[in-house]
Amino acid sequence: MAAVLRSPTTIVGLMIIAIIAVGASASPNFLSATYLLQQLQISSFLGVVALGALGVIVLGQIDLSIPWTMTSAAIAATSVVGVGAAAQEVWSTELAMPLGLAVGAFIGLVNGIGVALLRVPAMIWTLGINAVILGLCIFITGGFAPPGEASPLMRSLAVGRTLGLPNALYVWLGVSAVAAFLLTRTYIGRAIVAIGNGERAAYLSGIATQGVVILVFVFAGMCSALGGLLLAGYANQAYQTMGDPYLLPVIAAIVIGGTSIQGGSGSVTGMLLGVVFMTLLTSVLSVLQMPDPHRQIIYGAVILVTLLLYGRFNRPIT
Repeated sequence: MAAVLRSPTTIVGLMIIAIIAVGASASPNFLSATYLLQQLQISSFLGVVALGALGVIVLGQIDLSIPWTMTSAAIAATSVVGVGAAAQEVWSTELAMPLGLAVGAFIGLVNGIGVALLRVPAMIWTLGINAVILGLCIFITGGFAPPGEASPLMRSLAVGRTLGLPNALYVWLGVSAVAAFLLTRTYIGRAIVAIGNGERAAYLSGIATQGVVILVFVFAGMCSALGGLLLAGYANQAYQTMGDPYLLPVIAAIVIGGTSIQGGSGSVTGMLLGVVFMTLLTSVLSVLQMPDPHRQIIYGAVILVTLLLYGRFNRPIT
């Protein structure tokens, strides 16, 4: 019984119940089906991004280029739609999502090369890449929202519904199933865990560590890009700094879910619950009209408290 109560999945489940109780006491509409479905829809944007970041953290690395990877992918996708609309070309709407994902994959590739081949610490390299992308986007757009809008596919995935459930939720669960399978049932998943537990030992055991690190960063870049595309579809436009509010909640959701910040272990299931908790926490803080600086303090405190709770855990991927 004690082991069950110490499980990260159990702890985050209890945290979700507690935050729901707080939300229900603050707003009578908090428990309505419409409101909860909306929260699941919003969770999907955060959850897709967190899936990519999860693999990077299991490696024992971190990706701080998430904000502007999201933004640049959304800007590229909506801009090509705008250019095509001006030229009355239909092809632009079909190219929007592939282009956005390609932007994310390229940024992930650059991150992977910097970390795996150039051996620059991930925190420094990805933070620098984030700054470079920021500068490029501002230079290209002049600091304004780019012309154009989301493609029909982006809008459908972000705000559409199938069988009464948000399409974004299907996207999130689908990508989650793929990520869980790769992490727990394939060679690449075992290699990721091995590298997280000790890159040198993994290399000496025959694992192509550099290739694995690059692949994980590429996947993370594509997940960040997909999150940006969904967010642009939800707003029907891209805008500057659209990815900035996501970095800290992404890391918090992963840590809350039981993933070791030092690498080598993690949980897709726990991360899903962590994303739901962070979304509900943000919603409750909005209902309480909490100022943004106070929200950042609470997010940081949640991470620190969770690290204290899980600091001695060594959980396998589940």
